[in-house]
Amino acid sequence: MRFAPDPVFWIVGLGTIAMIAFSKGAFGGGAASLGVPMLSFFIDPIGAAIIVAPLVVLMDMFTLRAFGPSSWSKPDLRLLVPGLIAGLGLGWWLFETVDPRLVGLLIGVISLVFAAQWFWKRQAGQIAGGKPPHLGLGLLAGAASGFTTFIAHAGGPPIAIYLVRRGVDKRLFVGTNTAIFTIGNLIKLGPYGLLMAARPETAAAALLLAPVIPLAVMLGIRLHEHLSREAILLITNILLVLGGARLIFVSVKALWP
Repeated sequence: MRFAPDPVFWIVGLGTIAMIAFSKGAFGGGAASLGVPMLSFFIDPIGAAIIVAPLVVLMDMFTLRAFGPSSWSKPDLRLLVPGLIAGLGLGWWLFETVDPRLVGLLIGVISLVFAAQWFWKRQAGQIAGGKPPHLGLGLLAGAASGFTTFIAHAGGPPIAIYLVRRGVDKRLFVGTNTAIFTIGNLIKLGPYGLLMAARPETAAAALLLAPVIPLAVMLGIRLHEHLSREAILLITNILLVLGGARLIFVSVKALWP
């Protein structure tokens, strides 16, 4: 296995997977987009994406134990899931042709603009109450999430932006995130399984990184229980800023001649 001789890969890999699992338990996601860029320091981006795919499914299985159907916003899922499936299909079709750097740049800019608007309204005391589900925005958020999660495991921002706009409570926020990404990650596991079959070293790497997941998810769930809705929203928007800035930096750096 070509990764085995490099201990730095395992240190960085275990830390990254633990951070993603922790964020899933605490906030419903937010850090999953770190996986591919961090592992890409050691292997090619497609190989990194293949490794992360089964690991996020495992995280979802543990997170679902704490955030079952009673914590899902069914009206929102009815809008988000069809868009998600369409986006996943488009992502699979364009996986080896679309430039993930451009996708990352676009998602990064959208994330920063939305978070900046939220912080401005919060500072001015203009945070609005909950808004009803929106057909067009729900389908668009689902499609954007499905496409970006297949290409680069960076599907969190579109769903977070939609649910923050909706103003759902903290349990519905994390539970709906958990449901949507469980569905999406299970669907894309099939195509990624075919890719993994052609690269058995990625399966071995995923297997060796998996043991950190149960404890990290459990610690995230414990933190969630002690956070208020306002704290969840604040942390989510901070993650949007950090994640958006990282996506822009990495994309621009890769695109710069």
